[in-house]
Amino acid sequence: MEQRAENKMGVMPVGRLLVSMSLPIMLSMLIQALYNIVDSIFVAQVSEKALTAVSLAFPVQNLMIAVAIGTSVGVNSLLSRRLGEKRYDAANSAAANGLVLAAISWAAFAVLGLTCTRVFFKIFTDDPELINMGTWYTSICLVFSLGIFIDVTCERIMQATGDTIRPMVVQMSGAITNIILDPIFIFGWLGLPPMGVVGAAIATVIGQFVSMTLAIIFVRKNKEVHVKIRACRLEKQTVKEIYAVGVPAIIMQSIGTVMTVGLNKILIAFSTTATAVFGVYFKLQSFIFMPIFGLNSGLIPILGYNYGARKPERMVKALKVGMAISVSIMALGTIIFQLFPETLLMMFNASEEMLSIGRIALPAISLCFISAGISIVLGATFQSTGDGFLSMITSITRQIMFVLPSAWLLGKAVGLDGVWYSFVIAEFFSLIMTIFFFRWEYNKKIRSLAH
Repeated sequence: MEQRAENKMGVMPVGRLLVSMSLPIMLSMLIQALYNIVDSIFVAQVSEKALTAVSLAFPVQNLMIAVAIGTSVGVNSLLSRRLGEKRYDAANSAAANGLVLAAISWAAFAVLGLTCTRVFFKIFTDDPELINMGTWYTSICLVFSLGIFIDVTCERIMQATGDTIRPMVVQMSGAITNIILDPIFIFGWLGLPPMGVVGAAIATVIGQFVSMTLAIIFVRKNKEVHVKIRACRLEKQTVKEIYAVGVPAIIMQSIGTVMTVGLNKILIAFSTTATAVFGVYFKLQSFIFMPIFGLNSGLIPILGYNYGARKPERMVKALKVGMAISVSIMALGTIIFQLFPETLLMMFNASEEMLSIGRIALPAISLCFISAGISIVLGATFQSTGDGFLSMITSITRQIMFVLPSAWLLGKAVGLDGVWYSFVIAEFFSLIMTIFFFRWEYNKKIRSLAH
């Protein structure tokens, strides 16, 4: 077996390790969230209808991102465990197989982008202008999505080896490129014709390809993993282990698509403005949730490595530090949404109707932030030990069994204002389930590691 110095994830003090692993990812996620918000702010200047088109496209983009992130989470979990076990050839195989799977996933979404987007928009509206804007925007994002699949996988490969600085540079480069190009393509600066939502899609794609190029360069320089794509053949056992965590993660992320489509159908029955408010909420909440997902991305390889190295005390300490950071961020987010909903909405050129709806929507939904933050951190345990299906169960239960039925019932009983409280109900029950599963996982897998 090849001998190497112990990776920092097995020896560095846990608090410092988690901060060093997570902070760069959290900063890059904040930049990504800033891009999401700025992108929508620019689109909102075109028209409220353009903002609605982009909001309706969000579930499709979310599905694509779910497959990219879910597969890469599986790669990250397997790779970090193999490094903890000192099985370096198996770690290399996990990385190479992950990149091949990313390319296959892109091909599938490119086909969907060419064939299904117009049909999707006709589910929600018969407005030809709205259908055309949404179809062009979504088709471009899907057909040219190779950048996001390769980029996300490369970032998770680097994170699994303890390298979080380069992934931060990768994400920031793409997001900043996107922010710079958005007004140029949307409004027609520098002699270009104004392209509206099509311009927003083009800027997004270019930013993703910038990130992908840098990510590939950095992975080739990584000293912990040596990826040889040309010699790679998909290995049945490796793919199986990637998707043992990856499929639940994909489903968990994809359920958000089902939930968003269902809520859009419920909300559009009240007004298209309600749908736009929901889209704006998702952009705004990403500024709160993205750092938590960054924290989670730093936590998973730490837990996975120390699980493979049989160091349960380091796993428990990492979870405690992660929980404290998560709850603090979510509490701050709750305060902001409670006190400044109108200020947040005015960034999107909000009409009086949008302000009227948003004054109730944003404070109501933010009541679930803290419980969501706790669930996200505890869910990292399931993914790091190879039991990602537990996170999948809680996600399905929260978004399908609780959010949609309660939103429909509250909409019928109370009206539009009641719909927003469905998130609070769902997160409450999700937290109870997550705590139950965590206790089961801890007693089954973690407690006995030292022996």
